[in-house]
Amino acid sequence: MSWHDVALAPDVVAAPSPRETARFGVTVDRISVSAASAAKLTDVLEAVRSSTADVVILRYPADRMRWFAALTELDRTAIVADNLVGWKLATGKGRRPPPLPRGLELVDFVGAAELDAMVADAFRDYGNHYLADPLFDPALALAGYQEWAGREIESGVVALRDVGGRGEPVMLGFLTYGEAGGVAEFALGGVVPGAQGTGLYAHLLAGMEDRAASRGIGSVVCTTQSRNTRVQRRWADYGFKPVLSVFTVHLLRRGLLGEGAEARGGGP
Repeated sequence: MSWHDVALAPDVVAAPSPRETARFGVTVDRISVSAASAAKLTDVLEAVRSSTADVVILRYPADRMRWFAALTELDRTAIVADNLVGWKLATGKGRRPPPLPRGLELVDFVGAAELDAMVADAFRDYGNHYLADPLFDPALALAGYQEWAGREIESGVVALRDVGGRGEPVMLGFLTYGEAGGVAEFALGGVVPGAQGTGLYAHLLAGMEDRAASRGIGSVVCTTQSRNTRVQRRWADYGFKPVLSVFTVHLLRRGLLGEGAEARGGGP
């Protein structure tokens, strides 16, 4: 889901998710309530009841804490999947890193195979809301990140590569980004394991900020799971501020878990 859906949309946003349906083999709908929305619990319950999907992935502001109790009364199994947090930076206010080491450079392109490899390396052990749901295969979730990154680079990407070696240049990290609602949002990003902890991630943030500034965009935003404290420390160091907290709940069609367990030989 985009920053618009979780931060700016005035109404409940509800739509089928054909990509997740095709990936996981169960029908999936997405419903979200943004932090700016005045939507009420009754609006959300109506949207969920209107869904015929096997799984409804619902996101809503974390300050509406009483909502979950009502969700458990629906004819669905409710699973707390994660807490999404959003951060924001005013363009031009980032704490810039020192110049890149010699032999490294930022570029605005990356090949599909290179991107797939970086996503697999950077996100292999990444916790996400799919892992809370027994219906979703973790390996397919990783493949979903690769597919997502492949779509995002059509909007924009800043990548870091090492050109100082004797062989072919080596890609070390990337950020994919797009523009919506007057902000630049980077959706996926990371540094490959062998280059982590070396300060290179800050250069990707600086590259993203520069590209937003060149387009006259006033803010850069990003989201991640609350458990991902490592990247949030990097964002805070760079100058981002936390501005958003969103719950993610999976609502499964009643009986689906039991039927799935029998199909896998996991039940009596």
